[in-house]
Amino acid sequence: MSLMFDPEAAIYPFPPKPAWLTPDEKTYYREKIKRLLKARNAVMVAHYYTDPEIQALAEETGGCISDSLEMARFGSQHPASTLLVAGVRFMGETAKILSPEKTILMPTLQAECSLDLGCPVDEFSRFCDSHPDRTVVVYANTSAAVKARADWVVTSSIAVELIEHLDSLGEKIIWAPDRHLGRYVTRQTSADVLCWQGACIVHDEFKTQALQRMKALYPDAAVLVHPESPQAIVELADAVGSTSQLIQAAQRLPQRQMIVATDRGIFYKMQQACPDKELLEAPTAGEGATCRSCAHCPWMAMNGLQAIAAALEQGGEQHEIHVEESLRQAALLPLNRMLSFAAELKLKVKGNA
Repeated sequence: MSLMFDPEAAIYPFPPKPAWLTPDEKTYYREKIKRLLKARNAVMVAHYYTDPEIQALAEETGGCISDSLEMARFGSQHPASTLLVAGVRFMGETAKILSPEKTILMPTLQAECSLDLGCPVDEFSRFCDSHPDRTVVVYANTSAAVKARADWVVTSSIAVELIEHLDSLGEKIIWAPDRHLGRYVTRQTSADVLCWQGACIVHDEFKTQALQRMKALYPDAAVLVHPESPQAIVELADAVGSTSQLIQAAQRLPQRQMIVATDRGIFYKMQQACPDKELLEAPTAGEGATCRSCAHCPWMAMNGLQAIAAALEQGGEQHEIHVEESLRQAALLPLNRMLSFAAELKLKVKGNA
């Protein structure tokens, strides 16, 4: 089937980087943010891929550092009436879906995600309509509208288990939007999976030959890979998993050095988890390299201290996330389906322990 929109060929313009701040300016904005969080009855939730100073501030103020779904879940259970979401736009939407009664603010609504951008709802809906016999499973890195079109939402931490479950029921799958994660899941389960051809600009940058050369330089190092990376990178891994699973792997594996193939923002929490280990960035240079991301999402980098202070001080349409109620309800169904499955899976794992 031909698509008007080709996610594999899409190139997205990168946003400007936040203004450089002096140490005194950083101190000023950190203190201002702390005051504004209290004044607004707000809590800050930050993704693992934001800059370390943003993650540290979330910790200092009683907030949360995690993956996108846990950010939203933490926010829904926290008594604060306002959530400041330091991440990208779909994360703010997910928070609003789970916490409609709360004000959801973001440092900027221009913080995008290439997986979200690469899966426009109209084109994706036509793709799904042309395969009506398939169950639609979409990754958390999608818009509220795409989630509403899906039967299931999934995170990378339970993707294999969910697809195994659906395959056991004899269901054929549409997977979107990340083709690398879709290919990984297919290889792990042998399920009948038809993949949308999106990709994460960060994980797509890791290069096989450069990683092999790095492995030769550090022969005793373990290689940790997020499954949004190309298959050839995954095949070089000692551990493959979601952000939280990679942090757990860094703790568990005996090697003292870790070559990490995901956004370098994860180093903040990973180093906390295993302070005695040396963390090394997997290379984004090498054959065919453009280093458009250099292992750090440019939209995550938009979550600077100035922008966070402005969101808390000003609020308004430039910073507040809205999701129309009928769309929110439609997107909540596949999200709740996943949350129930994840809870059952957790109980099952605990029972087998």
